[in-house]
Amino acid sequence: MDYFIICLAALIGSGLTLFSGFGLGTILVPVFGLFFPIEIAIILTAIVHFLNNLFKLFLLGKNANGSVVFRFGIPAILFAFLGAYLLSLLNDMPTLAAYTLGNHHFEIMPIKLIIGVVLLFFSLFEVIPSLANLQFDKKYLPIGGILSGFFGGLSGNQGALRAAFLIRANLSKQSFIATGVVIACLVDISRLSIYSKEIINHYNNFDYTLLTLATLSAFIGAYFGNKLLEKVTIKTIQNLVTVMLILFSILLILGMI
Repeated sequence: MDYFIICLAALIGSGLTLFSGFGLGTILVPVFGLFFPIEIAIILTAIVHFLNNLFKLFLLGKNANGSVVFRFGIPAILFAFLGAYLLSLLNDMPTLAAYTLGNHHFEIMPIKLIIGVVLLFFSLFEVIPSLANLQFDKKYLPIGGILSGFFGGLSGNQGALRAAFLIRANLSKQSFIATGVVIACLVDISRLSIYSKEIINHYNNFDYTLLTLATLSAFIGAYFGNKLLEKVTIKTIQNLVTVMLILFSILLILGMI
């Protein structure tokens, strides 16, 4: 069942990444988190996310805007290192609080609290109308890169902020998507370099068959998402993902998962 759920999430999430302000990373972190410790869930998501972005780069990369990639992407890379490094520090911090409900004991861990708050914050971009329509002037692209890169490194979820800034760059639909993919690849490279120590430490805990199947599922989602670029309406799916994200964030903050 875990194979089916994760692969389905990878397929749907990859397709949504082509259209929405959030995508594969936002969906896969909570789904992987149902079956793995959160720090491993983030690493597995980062691997699938990066490989899938390379595939999308192959499909759409020629439409990327080099100037926007530079102004937004360089700050994103630098601060993705900072976010990923902070994540490595939070992994070693002690329990903040513990409580019991019935026969179940729960612990609130710093890493889960931080990731839960970040995920909840990003879900607000789809729930609150003023945030859903949030846009920024082009001169603020470096600031968008800083915020997007930092939260991307910390939690793997930077798509909503990236979209809010890039939407003001006057790009075509294809260029908007391709530019976002290039920047996401750059952020993925930086945070994977920080995660490398954790990847080495946890490599025995990875299910490589599942990782391969999830990546292939993401490839399929990206391929068909590209084919349906002009036709698919995703508002209902975005709302469903947002509800799932809010529920998972609350449970993560409370230490219940």
